[in-house]
Amino acid sequence: MSLARSQKGMSMLGWVAMLALVAFFASAAFKMFPHYLDFMSMDKIIMAVETDSALDIRSVRDFYDHVNKGMQVNGIRDLNLRDVLQVEVDGDEFRAHLDYEKREPLIRNLDLVANFSKDYRLRMP
Repeated sequence: MSLARSQKGMSMLGWVAMLALVAFFASAAFKMFPHYLDFMSMDKIIMAVETDSALDIRSVRDFYDHVNKGMQVNGIRDLNLRDVLQVEVDGDEFRAHLDYEKREPLIRNLDLVANFSKDYRLRMP
């Protein structure tokens, strides 16, 4: 009985298993984190159409040009703008829909998938 009481903490096998789990989740997080940063950058670029008074965006083409320049500045190169962003003019506002999916391979035929979708209603400056 005294032997069982003197053992405290995890065994070596327990530590290895814990380390493997932490490494697995850290690997998954590091693979997906850049995609979330790109989405947040895209969101800021699109929202700047309404909030930045220095911009003079009056047409859909101007909107796409602004977003394309913002993508170049932020280094977002793996998205085709015309495929992921649909913009139309409705009266005195833009209606934009950003929708895309990013996949990262995890293990052999298993992928991590992130779906990004957001609708915008932005007043023309």
